[in-house]
Amino acid sequence: MTYTREQLIHALHSEYEFLCHDDFDPDVDMSPTVYLAQLQSMSLDDLIAETSTDDIFTVDEFIANYG
Repeated sequence: MTYTREQLIHALHSEYEFLCHDDFDPDVDMSPTVYLAQLQSMSLDDLIAETSTDDIFTVDEFIANYG
């Protein structure tokens, strides 16, 4: 399946907010707002790479979990 930049940005940002919820360190981690700005500057290929998906955990599963 093909995903838009906006769908990938939304899913990546949702994942980041989920991960930061219980384990955010402002001295090390970007704020979700800063991460969103970084995502918005990335190409589609870079966004797909940012998902860290592969043949076992696919982009489809990533979008289903966080999209």
